[in-house]
Amino acid sequence: MSQKAVDQKNRWRSKTVAFRVSPEEWEEIERLVKLSGMSKQGYIMHRLQNTEMTIQANPRVVKVLRQELQAMSNMLMDVRNGEVIENELRNLMRLIRVK
Repeated sequence: MSQKAVDQKNRWRSKTVAFRVSPEEWEEIERLVKLSGMSKQGYIMHRLQNTEMTIQANPRVVKVLRQELQAMSNMLMDVRNGEVIENELRNLMRLIRVK
């Protein structure tokens, strides 16, 4: 019989949580997880517990942040050319805000 695996805080996590999401929701979750630099489990646990997250910059996070900022820049150029601000742009600006 294999040994029980515990996490860093010596907790044995034996329960699984699963739920269904739309493809759009999946993309949003993936994007947020990549920007956080955390594991998907870690990110979701922090959000569920409403605890503050400190993002540790690493090459992966910097790359994703650069891509998101480029997308925001493109959307802002569209707004400058007379287009209406989309919810996606509002969400992206809220996500990347700095305290």
